[in-house]
Amino acid sequence: MDGFKERLNASIQFKLSFFLSLAILLVAVLAGGFSFFSAFGEAHDLQDDTLRQIAALVDSRHIASTALASASSATTGGDTSDEESRVIVQRLSGASGVSGAISPPNAVAPLPIPDTLADGLHTLELGGEPFRVLVKTTASGERIAVAQETGVRDEVARDSALRTLMPLLILVPILIVIVADLVRKMFRPVIELSEEIDQRSDQDLRPVDSGNLPVEVRPFSVAINRLLSRVTQSMDAHRRFVADAAHELRSPLTAMSLQAERLADAPMSAEARERLATLQRGIERGRNLMNQLLALAKVQATAELPRTAVSVHAIYRRVLQDLMPLASARDIDIGVVGEQDAQVLVAELDLLAVVRNLVDNAIRYTQHGGKVDLAVSQDEQQVTLRFTDSGPGIAVSERDRVFDPFYRTLGNEEHGSGLGLSIVKAICERIGADVQLTYGDETARSGLSVSVAIPTTPVSPQKIQRNQPFSNESDG
Repeated sequence: MDGFKERLNASIQFKLSFFLSLAILLVAVLAGGFSFFSAFGEAHDLQDDTLRQIAALVDSRHIASTALASASSATTGGDTSDEESRVIVQRLSGASGVSGAISPPNAVAPLPIPDTLADGLHTLELGGEPFRVLVKTTASGERIAVAQETGVRDEVARDSALRTLMPLLILVPILIVIVADLVRKMFRPVIELSEEIDQRSDQDLRPVDSGNLPVEVRPFSVAINRLLSRVTQSMDAHRRFVADAAHELRSPLTAMSLQAERLADAPMSAEARERLATLQRGIERGRNLMNQLLALAKVQATAELPRTAVSVHAIYRRVLQDLMPLASARDIDIGVVGEQDAQVLVAELDLLAVVRNLVDNAIRYTQHGGKVDLAVSQDEQQVTLRFTDSGPGIAVSERDRVFDPFYRTLGNEEHGSGLGLSIVKAICERIGADVQLTYGDETARSGLSVSVAIPTTPVSPQKIQRNQPFSNESDG
């Protein structure tokens, strides 16, 4: 009962359906009761009229005593098994001074009707059975009684009244179902609106279309649109701030890098040169961080749905050409496994950024003399890009956190900004791809295997972010 009350208070649709159905039931009960008792009374009145007509027929034809006996037998039907047609006609004491039932041998026994009854309709207990009796004085001065059992009358009246209720009993449940369906359809635009908003990406802040909404709900959609507008302005301001800050910091960092290079040409002690090298590494890391911040600001913007497919192997070759010096410096065996290629409907710069960041991370976090493999596979539903290295891997407890901006695994001495996987995750969410991290060697629980599953059918434009694709700087 508490669950029902909670649902009743929580759902306007359920509450409206419930109270409308309750109102229909109450009206149906009242109308059904009135109809039943009206039909029941009318059936009794009709049966009383039948008794009057029989008495009038006897009087108008001046049926004599012998004939009356025959009429009584005919009226009762001789066969007393048909109780619904059992109407008893008998003579009372009258001007002739004769009293008693006029009935043939096979008719029903005479009823003990008092001779003193006044003319008219009476309800009497006769022989342990209730009867409806009409007493009438004929034109010849005789008094006759026309009687019928009330049980039979009531049964006939009740059946007649119930027949008047049958349409109501059939139509009321249908009406309740129709009302519930109409209420559900009236709330359907609201449900569709909630589903449409729920399926949006976190970057899709387009105004809500309120054209199909009821007038009562439109103020709510207007308020949502105003809120979305304020959120859009706030996010745009945030992106502009990040981009502007990165641009402003890029110039002084470039100047510092040039000054450090000039300073390296000057004669200095070994200790000073060591400190200069540390300064140069810090400046380079700052420049990489600025590039990653710009990339992250752009990936949080929206992008148009690409119209042409991109070759995965072509992207692999471009990335390997750029990063081969880094792999050679660390003596890492890197290459593409297998000859199968695949075409994906993704923006070229987006796919290039995903592959570049993942390959760059694999090279940087794999020990000297390690191995990095790139592969691609395809089935009817998706194209899977796989990047496997022989590095230390990522613990299961940290696999969700590594996608957070600026998060770096504990015990990691490699210099980086911690934004590479964040950018990969943001792009994959935008294009509808799925990223999974597993061990490269599950038995030894070492190495890292990153799988990027890109659907062969591109995601809906409503879920694709709409602006320029971002740059392809790696994590560094």
